[in-house]
Parts: sequence; C-alpha cells; structure tokens
Amino acid sequence: MPTMISFRLTPELEELQSHARRFAQEEIAPIAAEYDRRGEHPAFIIERAYEEGLINLAVPEAYGGRGLGAMANCIVTEELAAACAGITTTIMVNTLASTPLILFGSEGQMERFLRPLCEKRQLGAFCLTEREAGSDAGNVQTTAILDGDEYIINGVKCFISNGGIASLYTVFGLTDPERGTRSMSGFIVPADLAGIEISKVEDKMGQRASNTAEITFRDVRVPRGNLLGREGRGFSVALATLDHARAGVAALATGLARSALELATDYARERVQFGKPIAELPAIQFMLADMAQWVEASRLLAWQAAWLTDEGLPNNKASAIAKCFASDAAMRVTTDAVQIMGGYGYMRDYGAEKLMRDAKLLQIYEGTNQIQRMVIARNVIRGR
Repeated sequence: MPTMISFRLTPELEELQSHARRFAQEEIAPIAAEYDRRGEHPAFIIERAYEEGLINLAVPEAYGGRGLGAMANCIVTEELAAACAGITTTIMVNTLASTPLILFGSEGQMERFLRPLCEKRQLGAFCLTEREAGSDAGNVQTTAILDGDEYIINGVKCFISNGGIASLYTVFGLTDPERGTRSMSGFIVPADLAGIEISKVEDKMGQRASNTAEITFRDVRVPRGNLLGREGRGFSVALATLDHARAGVAALATGLARSALELATDYARERVQFGKPIAELPAIQFMLADMAQWVEASRLLAWQAAWLTDEGLPNNKASAIAKCFASDAAMRVTTDAVQIMGGYGYMRDYGAEKLMRDAKLLQIYEGTNQIQRMVIARNVIRGR
C-alpha cells in the first residue's frame, strides 16, 4: 500500500542540499568568525552565492530566478545557516523583499524590478518596522501621499536588514493617515531615489555579518506604477509575505542549532574529565539527546510550513509554530552547547558563543515569538 507521506528529498533537492552544504562549509564557514568580529557585510560572499545559484531561488524563471519553492529555500537556508546565521540572513531577507512582488506584483512590475535583481548581484530589503511599529505593525507612521502620478513617501524605517546595502526596497506606508491601517499600502522603491538616506547602521550583539540600518525617507517621489496591488492592501501584503517567509526563519534556526549540536558533540567526545570523555557522562548525554530532539523537530516543522506554502494551502498557523519553536530551540541548543563546553564555550576562539549570540535575534525578527504565540493561540481558539 503506497504511503501518503514521504520524508525523502527528491534527487533535485538532494543535489541542491549537497551543493549548498559544500558552498557553506568551503566558503562561508572559514570567514564567518572574522566578519562577525568586524561587524561587516562580506559582499564578495554574496557575489559568490549569486554565481552559485543560491540566491533568488523563489523568483520565477521567467524573470531570471530559479523558480523553486519554499521547500528548496528551506533546504538551502539550513545549510548556509550552519556556517553563519548573519550571512544567511542577508540572503534570506533578499527573498523576503522579493516575496511581495512575487505574490502581488503585476507582470510589468516583476519584469521591471525582479529581473534586474536577478541579472546582476543586487539585494532587496523589506521596510516595515518603525520605532513605534515593531510588533504592532499596524502602528506604521510612514506616509505615502498621492500627488499627481507620484506618491511622496515620508518616514523612518528602523532595524531594516540589508537596509544599507540593498538596491531595492519594499516599503509600507499610509496613503491616508486619517484612515490608519486601512490605508496602509506597499510600494516598490529603488534605493537610489532622491530623498533616501541611510541614517544609521546598527551595531548588533549577534548576526554581525548582516547589515542592519535605519532608513529615512524625505519627500521621496515614487511613480504611481510602483504601488503593489491596490491602495489599502499593504497590511495584508505584509502579513502574507511574513507567512511565506517564516518557514525560512525556522530553517535558519535549524541550521544554526545543528551546528551548535555538532560542535558540542565533538567537544564532548574529546574533553576528558574524571578519566573519561565527558560524552560518557549521563548528564552530558541527556543534554545532547535533548538538543538532538529540538533540531530534528525544528526541521520537520520548517518543512511542514514550507510544504503548505508550496501547495498553496493556509500556512499562518504552521509558519508561526515553525518559527516560534525552531527559534526557541536554537536558543536552547546554543545555550546548552556553551554549557557543555564550559569556559571554552564562553571564549570567542571556539565558536559556541557566536552561535548563542546569533540565535537570540531569531526570537525577535520577523515577528517576536510572543507575537507568534498570539497567532497560534488565535488559530487554536478559532478551531483552525
């Protein structure tokens, strides 16, 4: 009797996984610690990822992408994140920025904006968050007022990943401030337009190899044709985009946690205390067993959310569960890796402390885990 469910990757996905793993371990892992210390974005690695076909996976082939789905993106993201979460965030956020165009853009918009993004090494950024509109995305204050055939954008977006290095922004603002969220709209905004200023580059605790910036928009004129969909649909565009993206965050968390588990396991095999490797001590074995469970469960939840996305099925609850569980698990696993390694785990020379710092941001960006729990609870209460 044939089974309804298979956890075997297709030959194409297996090949993609091997390719991404080789690239991550040969090209990202050796430079990850250096760029973390510098707090710099390694542009040459993004160029290499572009050359290797590991960027713009979800963009339709008709516009220069690879036309792959959320599952393929998860496979690649996990492998890259096992080498460096910060560098992987740069690539993942490029996907986040292009998703509104893929989901809601017209053919003309995709031709004008997605194709250039794919034809040469350029990056996108997703500009939703503001100082007073983080978890409360409905409190956006940025305005986009129609003036003839142009919208005039004014406002400040903060904590924008890729903000200082992107060529293209997807920006959310109010077309009628008196109507509030009901007038929120999405816009495609080239980064070289007059009036755009990178007003601050953030100095972060973790994921330091990714660029995070504050962007100020002062009387930025955007053609009317850059509106995504209709006026007033911006809030639903943003939420749908995040639902699509959260499987990727879960995959990133899985890769990071997997790396921490491998590091802690190798250390436990080699570290001798009381006359034997600490891997033989039940206390350490139980910690490793829990860490392994969290990694495996995170991957399965990420894949489930990605499968629902690829099938065009409702994924709001599943994507929230995957993101929340996997990012919490990554924090637990990296903390335990530091604990197993003791004093060595706390030192920068050994890698565990970087993984722990990188993991923390996963519980915060693309919707804090408190917000994810609210989303999950709402679905449960409504019987979904």
